[in-house]
Amino acid sequence: MVAAFVPIWVLALLGFTAGRFRLLGAEADRVLGGFVFHLAMPAALFSVLLRTRLSFSVPALGAFAASTVVTMAVGFVLSRRIFGRKPGEATIGAMTAGYVNSANLGIPVALQVLGDATFLTGVLLFQVLVVTPVVLTLLDRGAGSRIRPARLASLPLRNPVMLGMAAGVLCSVSGWRPPSVIADPLALLGDAAVPAALVAIGLSLTVRGPALAGERAEVLGLSALKLLAQPLLAYLFGLAAQLRPAELLALVVCAALPTAQNAYIFAREYGQADSVARGTVITSTALSMLTLAGIGWLLG
Repeated sequence: MVAAFVPIWVLALLGFTAGRFRLLGAEADRVLGGFVFHLAMPAALFSVLLRTRLSFSVPALGAFAASTVVTMAVGFVLSRRIFGRKPGEATIGAMTAGYVNSANLGIPVALQVLGDATFLTGVLLFQVLVVTPVVLTLLDRGAGSRIRPARLASLPLRNPVMLGMAAGVLCSVSGWRPPSVIADPLALLGDAAVPAALVAIGLSLTVRGPALAGERAEVLGLSALKLLAQPLLAYLFGLAAQLRPAELLALVVCAALPTAQNAYIFAREYGQADSVARGTVITSTALSMLTLAGIGWLLG
């Protein structure tokens, strides 16, 4: 279990070290975050979805979706009402509370605990195809853009993350595979998304900004929602759906995954509560080693 976390902390530490000694310049955090958002992440989503077979267990995925929606709603209210965040910032709060790290951490954890990553495929699709467009739409609105039907319809064309995942889904559904001259460079670029995002998180630890009142409490509250509330809700929804023990374990383990680094990348790109997103990613990732081990012990 712990081995799955080692690359995460090594790369984050590498980014912190580079930032501490200014090896990459004063704007490295902004530049690397932009590279991930505009280039590497879209390529990674396209490559992953291109290889993904669109199949899933409806009851189990429904239970996961329900736990995500409830947790993110509570996270939004917590950030908005308790900590006085603006709507765009509260959207990041919601994302940090309920958006799981289903890629670089979820896959090795699923293989280690569950023996396969079948259920994780459905989780990835739900987050990419449903949660991400909603979050990006709200962030787009929070940035001052008025929501119009034409603007919503054109959002995939204006947002590189959504463009990448839409292209991947179309290729997966149609069965068309791009020629290697296109697919190989995109796959190579996509391979840089996870390590670059982790290095960007490490770099951000050295960026000093104005401290906000209650920020530490907000990070702890959002981390508690992510690591405790969401898996508990998933467990209850799974019981209600009468899932088999193996399905219930997969559901709760996936729900207990820590906050994805995408939350920080989105927050950094849109300039919305990026320090809270960074803190929640790091805190939830560190503490998830304990909560995931506990869940595996209780339900395994």
